[in-house]
Amino acid sequence: MIENSFIPMPDGVKLAVQLWLPADPGRRPAPVVIEYIPYRKRDRYRAYGMYWGRALASRGVAYARLETRGSGDSTGVLTDEYLPIEHRDAAVAIAWLAAQPWCNGAVGMRGVSWGGFSTLQAAALAPPALKAIMPMCASDMRYTDDAHYIGGAFALTGLKWATSMKAVMAAPPDPLITGEAWRAEWQKRLDATPSIAARWLSHQTDDAYWRQGSVALDWAAIRCPVYVVGGLVDSYGNQIPRLLANLEVPRKGLYGPWRHGYPAPASPGPGLDWAWEELRWWRHWLVGEATGIMEEPMLRAYMPDATATQVSPRPIPGRWVAEAVWPSPGVANRVFHLGGGTLHDGPRPPETADFGDRIVGLGKVEWVPFAPTELPREQSADDARSLVFDSVPFAEPLEILGAPRLHVHVTSDAAVAHLAVRLCEVTPDGKSWLVTYGLLNLTHRDGHEHPAALAPGHAYDVEIPLNFTAHRFGPGSRVRAALSESLWPLVWPAPQPATLSVDLGASRLDLPVRPRPRVEAPMPIALASPSTPDPSGWPTMEIADTAAEVRVVETWPSSSATIDDIGETVSGSGPNVRLAMTPGDPLSCAWSAAQSVRYRRPGWDVSIEASVSITATAEVYHVEERTLARLNGDTVADVKHAAVIDRRLC
Repeated sequence: MIENSFIPMPDGVKLAVQLWLPADPGRRPAPVVIEYIPYRKRDRYRAYGMYWGRALASRGVAYARLETRGSGDSTGVLTDEYLPIEHRDAAVAIAWLAAQPWCNGAVGMRGVSWGGFSTLQAAALAPPALKAIMPMCASDMRYTDDAHYIGGAFALTGLKWATSMKAVMAAPPDPLITGEAWRAEWQKRLDATPSIAARWLSHQTDDAYWRQGSVALDWAAIRCPVYVVGGLVDSYGNQIPRLLANLEVPRKGLYGPWRHGYPAPASPGPGLDWAWEELRWWRHWLVGEATGIMEEPMLRAYMPDATATQVSPRPIPGRWVAEAVWPSPGVANRVFHLGGGTLHDGPRPPETADFGDRIVGLGKVEWVPFAPTELPREQSADDARSLVFDSVPFAEPLEILGAPRLHVHVTSDAAVAHLAVRLCEVTPDGKSWLVTYGLLNLTHRDGHEHPAALAPGHAYDVEIPLNFTAHRFGPGSRVRAALSESLWPLVWPAPQPATLSVDLGASRLDLPVRPRPRVEAPMPIALASPSTPDPSGWPTMEIADTAAEVRVVETWPSSSATIDDIGETVSGSGPNVRLAMTPGDPLSCAWSAAQSVRYRRPGWDVSIEASVSITATAEVYHVEERTLARLNGDTVADVKHAAVIDRRLC
């Protein structure tokens, strides 16, 4: 392991990189795999780098943990996600690593979340030395399938991520790596700290801001093989079928049961021996070794027998299924028609149903769960406030693999309204469990670039895609489609209460049904040893639901860890959120979030506190942001921003 090296950029910025090389000289020169993220390699995220560096380098593949400019020990400033300079830096770093004497000239790239985005975006530049990639839990479309907006409505995760990112952008380099210049470099970061929540909230449509870095807009730009990975409990799954269907390069997909993270260690399980699978991929494409990986099915997916909530914190029961190609000719839509509170195989007589003006969504607060306490709750309470349609109980299991779709003929009495649909399994005991969902700001019915106000009383034909999923509905269970005007606090509410009217005779639900084959393709990847969950690190979520106020308070416990090999302690908490709204008064909605982090060792004690709050009128959003930085107890920066942002049908 090489603790730190610097890779020079053309403009004088230096990117910090931690390296793990095969110790056996007989395994050099070796290929190298990059993980490129703004999360601190030396302390806070050191354990991840150590785990994967050892796992790969001990098997003959070097590993480079690279920090984006302005983060960790890299110089420069970080002012936003996925900027073009970040992509260009990646291309320079790829060429630099390929030219090192210990490298065979072949580079791979992998990563989760930001690392998955940066992997796709770097590949779109087609650097010559980049031979294969493995993006995990990321997206190819930033506006529609990232943390900021859901279906054209501002997402709670946008608030939480903005707060966390402020702490990332304001963190200092380490004096033991950067030397005396660390203080000046830190000050540059603090001075450049942007009003990031306001920036994201000012781009309320799929404009050029979000389209930059969205690789789905030019599939042909990616010219190297792709292995895309996602998880059932995560919200980054829609990119898997899109990438498999549209890329023209060799490609594979894996859709497991886990949440936002690697397939090992995975939670919830079962996790996989992922180092083994990665080695097969990298040695095939970076070494030319015949591993057999490309002779296997294009897509493997975990078909669960229950939702994560039903069995949490235990592994999800189920089995692995495979499709030779995607889209699969073996998956076909089964059409259910809506009417009389039921889902039917055949059309129904004309019928209309009205719903809206009720807070629905307290059973699905979090977009991307990071702990069992953030998983969706049993859905009966939300179902009672929704327009519900149930199928008859199934005599035999029904399995779906893909993205369900709701087609509705809908009228609104307000110019701005949402429509949400939750797809649930109602088990024989009468409990309702969330399988997947979709939500659309109806002003975005014709696309996310140019929304148009609804004409009250006018009927629209609208299609709402639900998120990609896999699920087995057991014998005796029913499929439930639950419609509501929105999901709060998953997204910010429309400016005024809305009542929707649906023409049920002209509406339907399409389910992507996968018949179970007589024999499934074998799963070659071994299961990882199950991990033991530690509830002490889970956040608490308090929900108060009264006629006067609905309130959600989430609090993460304070954590502290000492990294013995560098003599540093990292601690912090958050993002801790407080969300409130008066039923029937969406203009009373108020969100706030706070995050803290601290890095300390003898003589060096840095703390950062970040906070964001949002309120709104019918016309504007009010956003307040703060970043407070201290060194050895003394305040070195207290950066405050306040913004007023026009609401544009959002």
